[in-house]
Amino acid sequence: MNTACRTSAAQSSTGDWAAAQALLVEDKIGLRDGDGKTAVVAMSGGVDSAVTALLMRERGYRVVGMNLRLFSPDDEDHRANPCCGIPAMDDARATCATIGVPFYAVNMEIEFGEAVVQKFVNEYATGRTPNPCLECNRHVKFRHLVQRAKQLGADCLATGHYVRLETGQDDGKVGLHRALDGNKDQSYVLYTLSQKQLQYLQFPLGRLTKPEVRILARGYGLPVADKAESQEICFVGNRSYADFVAGRRPDVTVPGDIVNQGGDVLGSHKGLVHHTVGQRRGMGIAGTKPYFVLQLDTTANRLVVGERNEAQAVSIAASDVSFTSGEWPVAPFTSDIAVRYRGKPARATVTPVSADERTVTVTFPLESGPIASPGQAIVFYDGDEVLGGGTIDRVSRQQPTVQPA
Repeated sequence: MNTACRTSAAQSSTGDWAAAQALLVEDKIGLRDGDGKTAVVAMSGGVDSAVTALLMRERGYRVVGMNLRLFSPDDEDHRANPCCGIPAMDDARATCATIGVPFYAVNMEIEFGEAVVQKFVNEYATGRTPNPCLECNRHVKFRHLVQRAKQLGADCLATGHYVRLETGQDDGKVGLHRALDGNKDQSYVLYTLSQKQLQYLQFPLGRLTKPEVRILARGYGLPVADKAESQEICFVGNRSYADFVAGRRPDVTVPGDIVNQGGDVLGSHKGLVHHTVGQRRGMGIAGTKPYFVLQLDTTANRLVVGERNEAQAVSIAASDVSFTSGEWPVAPFTSDIAVRYRGKPARATVTPVSADERTVTVTFPLESGPIASPGQAIVFYDGDEVLGGGTIDRVSRQQPTVQPA
């Protein structure tokens, strides 16, 4: 342990220090295989990335902390979550100073704005449901961070995501698995990682729980040990996503009709941006059974609703599909399917359509499909291993039951 770590640890209580030391075992943090190696650690300014840097250091790596400045709100009351701006950068720098490792900040606001923020706005404006965290991982973090880490001559890039990596004994391929802490598992937003990326990455928090991460941070006196978690979309913060989108696309707030699948008018909405597929509250209409949002019809500016059985998917067409193995399947296969972050998986059959166009069709047993929306990610699992995933293009749903006259 270096001088900075000894100084900060000395400021912690004896109990905190002892509890932290008890967690520094290879079954929890990984092999102590860093002698002579360099690890770049993505530093967001939160406790997860701070402990990631600490653990890589404890495993013997020469650690370099790197922060991406992605979004700096210009509003005076800082309504936007500061996880990607200057306050976060300052917290990341303070952590690196505490554990005695170099720190670098990289401004990527332009890239983030184009690949994540603008796509988020455009997708909502066209009635789709985007996942900005996934797009940030795909187009910003794991593209640019890996590139910069390699430019520095680093042996790996480590991040504070809660996932596990397992190397196959037969083929040597790296598998992406759910984290031990199911409440923190982030595998859903990492399905786009390629085999080449997985071989270069490390996720040392995958076998730890969030309380254990806090114990390590307190034991070593890290300045962000008790920092609150970021719960909202970083560039939206504590305002509503609808207000954020409307501020950039005022056309999405035009009122219109709420209709059922037969076209009967049931009420009116104040703008499609205020609704998402699967929503069942806040529509201001009543029925004998709860209504669910089935579709945002942006062409006619109509909100289409129906009962739960009408909301469930029968089949899903997905594009931009990738598989973590790097291999395209040659035949249909059965898989657990997730269409929401930490959503309950549903069993389904995945049928490859076109390897060139990277498209598949996913079919569900009757009345067992999830409520899904175009624009969402659909992720394929084998137990706790991520096989791959794609973006939902079209959702086929059950038709309403016609009552006899």
